[in-house]
Amino acid sequence: MNEFWKSSDWEKQNYYDGTDLGSSYTNHTTKLKVWAPTASMITVNLYHDGSSGEPFATEVMEKEEKGIWSATLMGDYEGVYYTYLVTVEGQSKEAVDPYARATGVNGKRGLILDLEKTNPIGFPKESKPKFDSFTDAVIYELHIRDLSMEFDSGIKEKGKLLGLTELGTKNSEGLATGLSHIKELGVTHIHLLPCFDYASVEEEDCSTFNWGYDPENYNVVEGSYSTNPYDGEVRVKEFKTLVKTLHENGFRVIMDVVYNHTMKTEDSNFNKLVPDYYYRKVGDKFSDASACGNETASERLMVRKFIIDSVTYWAKEYHIDGFRFDLMGVHDIETMKEVRSAVDQIDPSIILYGEGWLGGDCPLPASQRAMKANMNMLPGIAAFSDDIRDGLKGSVFIPDEKGYATGDFGKRESVKFGVVGATFHPQIDYQKVNYSDSPWALSPSQCINYVSAHDNYTLWDKIAYSCKEDNYEKKVKKNKLCAAIVFTSQGIPFLQAGEEMLRSKPSKEVVGEFVENSYNAPDEINCIKWSNKANVMDVFSYYLGLIKFRKEQEALRMKSTEEIVKRLIFLPEEKEGVISYLINGSGTKEDKTLCIIYNASDEKVAITLPENNWTVYIDGDKAGVEPLYKVIGTIVEVSPISCMVLIK
Repeated sequence: MNEFWKSSDWEKQNYYDGTDLGSSYTNHTTKLKVWAPTASMITVNLYHDGSSGEPFATEVMEKEEKGIWSATLMGDYEGVYYTYLVTVEGQSKEAVDPYARATGVNGKRGLILDLEKTNPIGFPKESKPKFDSFTDAVIYELHIRDLSMEFDSGIKEKGKLLGLTELGTKNSEGLATGLSHIKELGVTHIHLLPCFDYASVEEEDCSTFNWGYDPENYNVVEGSYSTNPYDGEVRVKEFKTLVKTLHENGFRVIMDVVYNHTMKTEDSNFNKLVPDYYYRKVGDKFSDASACGNETASERLMVRKFIIDSVTYWAKEYHIDGFRFDLMGVHDIETMKEVRSAVDQIDPSIILYGEGWLGGDCPLPASQRAMKANMNMLPGIAAFSDDIRDGLKGSVFIPDEKGYATGDFGKRESVKFGVVGATFHPQIDYQKVNYSDSPWALSPSQCINYVSAHDNYTLWDKIAYSCKEDNYEKKVKKNKLCAAIVFTSQGIPFLQAGEEMLRSKPSKEVVGEFVENSYNAPDEINCIKWSNKANVMDVFSYYLGLIKFRKEQEALRMKSTEEIVKRLIFLPEEKEGVISYLINGSGTKEDKTLCIIYNASDEKVAITLPENNWTVYIDGDKAGVEPLYKVIGTIVEVSPISCMVLIK
């Protein structure tokens, strides 16, 4: 194909701004609309079954203006499956409607359905949990299947959406699992790894595992998570039931979305409809900034429209409260700004964040990429801070490299940068920050602070690799210190599910080794080990206490750079391996002065406090909202490899 889309005239002539792409159902008629300006003919194939059999009827579509093809089906077509047979330059290929709301098994055919019938009782008018400020969020990243597949999960609907709706589940020792465990932990948002239809898992037997970063049908719920993948309506009902249940239990719901690439390239649904339009190319080759074989061209008008339409569809139809963009740096800035504007019209409290980097070379100019370095052009959108992540535990790409919390005190400045939420602060030496030589967040709400996620080794496994000389107790201290720093820093804290229970992914092939990239590893590697919870209750209790303390202290959730500069003061660094700072009270009775000390060294250290009469709420062993003990005088001793938080 010629690069027709490079002509601005062509884009304008063929841009369709309507809201009716896909299927528009009533019990009298169904209208089908698809954008395919380069097609010479499109036929709708209608099927009774979602994956097998021949079409029972076909309908030739009519070409309209703006590259639109349409067909009107007279009668009630609810429950009928459909595809498009698209002819471009003499070649005909069968494609699934990119705007399909549901599909049959394995995403082979779109489904015409009455969305109103898929709503659980009360769903259209349900209320969401209160959420006032982005920095109030505590995000828990979870894979649906991981939650329930272990033998001791106590969850009936293993591997399914409904497994996350089960309350009161326990392991064999009577400890809470699943949703009840997460509720006990106290997070505010559950970030679900991809739940849209992805290609790599066989939905009929669900015998394979995948994280889901291989998109097939963007507006369709993944069938392997449904109790009946053959009936496309079931997955819609069950995902809505999940969202409603999580809302009722105090959680907001974030979807992990992967608009930067598709699983297939030449044979993707996009490419069958409009060859080459949806992807960037360099010469005759598809460019690959995703490191997954292709990258979508978000800067093109109808690609941008698709992304915005898809995000707003999930927000409106499923009441989704946030979106995490995989490899957000592949997208252009204007698209992300328009996504923010579109969700603001639905619910301004919807949270948007993503990976502010790429997976490979990209033809989009660096100045146009939605990367960490360009966050000043993306207000209302946050990015992950790899600065604090690797500052705490060492590079995710070098297994045995240490970070500040695990013994390399040279990374102290990177941690301090995370403490101020990647914003400007006069006491940060930006030349010593690992990946950023200047602040990249306009405000702390643009910074996602974390130390582990689904990618790379779990925190516990990274500590095991980089601190092989340490005994178990010392490794636990380092894990707790990492968590304490994340939860006492400005910005938005984020943790991988199971981190609070020392989650590990040991190799089954090599004793003492761990699986770093478990995207397609079996359940025995990926599942959360509920059977181990009793052995790590001290760690779980510590995380629970950190979250509870953070939610009670407004000083840890400041909203502006100006406030951080005014109130947060780093104290003189008296000891190697120590970071200490004050957050002065704002003057209200509830917002008192905090002194926070991190001691990553192997030695107990004596720290001089600016005043006397402090009360300790967090130390190396315990955390919470109840006072632990008082400090008389101005000298406090901080245990090795620990955090201490005092209030005056």
